[in-house]
Amino acid sequence: MSSPPRPRPRLDSVNHAFWTGGAEGDLMIVKCGDCGEFTHPPQILCRHCQSENVAPTAVAGTGAVETFTINYQPWVKDLEVPYVIARVRLDGVPGVYLTTNIVGCPVEDVKFDDKVRVKFEEQDGIFYPLFEKVS
Repeated sequence: MSSPPRPRPRLDSVNHAFWTGGAEGDLMIVKCGDCGEFTHPPQILCRHCQSENVAPTAVAGTGAVETFTINYQPWVKDLEVPYVIARVRLDGVPGVYLTTNIVGCPVEDVKFDDKVRVKFEEQDGIFYPLFEKVS
């Protein structure tokens, strides 16, 4: 069964690696070559030191559920409810959180601080970074 279409991001030179890195199984987050800090959403400048020496870098793709809500409202046509919208704190990427969905388990099984890993959902060349619980 295929998933309903998700809203498609507008790809550009700054965010392309984030939305397509999943083709290689990589979660790509922009990292500064000068101060070593990460910036997300992707930007052309480091949000910490304003350096232009930034580039997408593959990160572990694991983390923990910082906070979440269960959505019961059918906002997107054909997207089954309920579903979990979560803020995931990424391992090894200080200060970067992704707003995403937790998939692959009943919504009532999601808890704060659950360990999760990225699972990409591909739709028309875009690899949406969703997360699933790690046993």
